[in-house]
Amino acid sequence: MSSTRDLLTKLYEAAVAAAHPSTCLPPELPAPPETGRIVVLAAGKAAGATVEAVEAHYLDKLRLPKSRLTGIAVTRHGHGRPGRVIEVVEAGHPVPDAAGLAGAEKTLALADAAGADDLVLVLVSGGASANWIAPAEGISLAAKQAVTRQLLRCGANIGEINTVRKHLSRLKGGRLAARAHPARIVTLAISDVPGDDPSVIGSGPTVPDPSTLADARAIVARYGLDIPDEIKAALDNPANETPKPGDPAFADLDYRIVARPQDAFEQVEAKVRAQGLDCLLLGDRLEGEARTVAAQHAAIAKEFAAQNRRAVILSGGELTVTLRGKGRGGPNQEYVLALAAALDGMPGIAALAADTDGIDGGGGKADDPAGAFVDDTTLARARALGLDPAAFLADNDSTGFFERLGDLLRPGPTCTNINDFRAILVDR
Repeated sequence: MSSTRDLLTKLYEAAVAAAHPSTCLPPELPAPPETGRIVVLAAGKAAGATVEAVEAHYLDKLRLPKSRLTGIAVTRHGHGRPGRVIEVVEAGHPVPDAAGLAGAEKTLALADAAGADDLVLVLVSGGASANWIAPAEGISLAAKQAVTRQLLRCGANIGEINTVRKHLSRLKGGRLAARAHPARIVTLAISDVPGDDPSVIGSGPTVPDPSTLADARAIVARYGLDIPDEIKAALDNPANETPKPGDPAFADLDYRIVARPQDAFEQVEAKVRAQGLDCLLLGDRLEGEARTVAAQHAAIAKEFAAQNRRAVILSGGELTVTLRGKGRGGPNQEYVLALAAALDGMPGIAALAADTDGIDGGGGKADDPAGAFVDDTTLARARALGLDPAAFLADNDSTGFFERLGDLLRPGPTCTNINDFRAILVDR
């Protein structure tokens, strides 16, 4: 079991390393402006690490005077890194908090102050939507928190969640670009969303928004959300419509994705084949209910085992959990628990599912697990402890289940994020 777990862990670590800012960011950093400043506006789980990469590049490699570099980075609690010039703020995720509100206000003030000679360098990564919390006029932080909690619990996908967020914000959905205009804006993004859509990554703060207020209202209706009156009023207010293609703010748009799930999985696939194993990548943009997808993947793994194939089945994307119980967990842990139940102890199959940011759901604490392992001994060990997988699934308590077994993965914050990583090893 140890060698199997070691292999799965190394594959996870390879995916994380491929998307870390220290690896993917430096080759894409733009040249400094001739006379103006570089104003760094960063948000998301990788924001702290992007500050380290930016400061090393401009201050150490290019010897840029500190007076020409300024900015702020807002990241998740526990994901911060010390900045020498750029302020780093730790804030709430997935539910925004007052620290994120203060950080977003400073971000908007820096954007407003940027001049035509300045370069505004926007660094976006997964988690930016929660970290950059700038409610539209008339919306309180408490109301934003309430609607965020409902969106996270209802089973909506990330595109739907961000459509609502964008229409309740003074920063998201292209509005940050409008605030920084006419400065030159370069956005470098680490994608954590299926399909790598710039308007969804971090809720698209510097790109045109194709979604509408009507779309946001339809999502609220589709999931039967009981939203505060001030949210309803905001979604009915035409002033909260987002900038669309053709807006002058996007006339000189420079947007680049510096790391995406596909890049990471290509490197992982190479490592799998170097082990003499076949590799099947089911896709880097899977969505759906975690336990439903787990059942589908278990069927594929069983088929491989029946054929005596030695292989690793990889997949990424962002799965969801519709909460019905009161337990602890996240989509990756729930996926693994459902996978264990579906495999029913079938010999020669092991798996790992984990979030590449190092934290899977839970309460958003830095010491929450990233995911969990499963193998052909999982159910037998659970039964010996009197644990019923079905009961834990019904209570959405995957963390409680794997905690008892010692099968949680706890790498801590990785300071990047390309979303879910799943690997099923079939080797009888």
